[in-house]
Amino acid sequence: MRDGLDDALSDPHLLRRIRALEAELDAAQLHARRQAEERLALEGALARLREANEHLVLATVNAEYQREDAEAVNRRQNEFLAMLAHELRNPLSPLAMAASLLERDPGAAPQQLKLARVIGRQVDHMARLLDDLLDAARISSGKITLDVESLALADVLRHAVETVQPRIAERGQALDVDLPSADVAVAGDKVRLAQVFTNLLGNASKYTGDGGRLRLAAQAGADEVVVTIADNGTGIAPEVLPYIFDLFTQGPRSLARSEGGLGVGLNVVRNLVGMHRGVVEAHSDGPGCGSRFTVRLPRAAGLPAAPVQSEPAQATRRRRILLVEDNADACATLADILAVEGHDVVCAADGRAGLAHALGERWDVIVCDIGLPGLDGLALMQALRAQQDGARPYAIALTGYGQPDDAARGLAAGFDRYLVKPVGAGALLAVVADAPAPDATFSA
Repeated sequence: MRDGLDDALSDPHLLRRIRALEAELDAAQLHARRQAEERLALEGALARLREANEHLVLATVNAEYQREDAEAVNRRQNEFLAMLAHELRNPLSPLAMAASLLERDPGAAPQQLKLARVIGRQVDHMARLLDDLLDAARISSGKITLDVESLALADVLRHAVETVQPRIAERGQALDVDLPSADVAVAGDKVRLAQVFTNLLGNASKYTGDGGRLRLAAQAGADEVVVTIADNGTGIAPEVLPYIFDLFTQGPRSLARSEGGLGVGLNVVRNLVGMHRGVVEAHSDGPGCGSRFTVRLPRAAGLPAAPVQSEPAQATRRRRILLVEDNADACATLADILAVEGHDVVCAADGRAGLAHALGERWDVIVCDIGLPGLDGLALMQALRAQQDGARPYAIALTGYGQPDDAARGLAAGFDRYLVKPVGAGALLAVVADAPAPDATFSA
């Protein structure tokens, strides 16, 4: 057997076969090891991929939670600002109405008239500060839209000058005005562009001392218009100038400053100008050297539409008015103003009493607050419109809720006009005068 085995092993062919089988075995073992290594690598990659996927899912969920939290914070902020505006506008309204009553008193002494005008100007100033704060919040949340039309730039600037002129006159300041020709037009929102230039003029007056000088000038090029508002006031420090349009940015305060600010007005200006595809720039040579603000806007092709000529004023018609207002001071001053104008006024102090009066008697006009106890003004008007028969009274909402969607809800509820407090006596009386003529007269 040993001899047979030795003979077999000495056979070259058999040896080659054995060596080939050994090589195949080694190759198979190497391949198996590589497959094992690849399997381990694949399992590791799969584990890492699973972990990364879990992290991605977690990050997605966290991002969704953060988005929901941000939306909730933004919603709470807007709700807070709306309530803040309502609560601040409510006391401003009787102040404005009381000042209007004093000014309309034929027997008022000169000192009384002077004090009434001071009250009126300060109420307007507080209302503008409040509007700037709310506009900054609306812009940051994308809730401001523009009603764009072709406008005569001179008319927009003239309106801004008329708004700020009483404050300028009060401080004995001089304002030089260089308006463009009537055919220079811009495409924009009339109210928002007037707000831009009113804000810039008001700022120039605020930061310029009594007896100072302001200048408003406009130039029209082929493609753009350039409006410059300059003053010889306190100027802007170099370290503040790059950030002057940022939210809540203010220059150093001095103890002598009689007027404060919220640091939001110029931020609102920059954003509104940007929404009109324009730019605003600030320049100052430093403290005490005055400042200059330049607004560049695209020039509109074509002329603005001619303004509609208003009809001659007619004698005031006497109306029977239901006034629904829970603020006692506001209710009293509003009723006095309407009564002085010759209207027959009945007051209700809450929503349910107001609805009972509205359904129980005939009225030409209803002036109604929105934030009422028991039944709010929107629910009151919806119930009235649903139940009333015959001629419907002209309904005016007079409220501190001034967000755009507030006005939309008011009109949808059935109000014919939506006024935001504070409203001057003249503006309210003009809206009352616009109400449809009564079908019958009322005896005293």
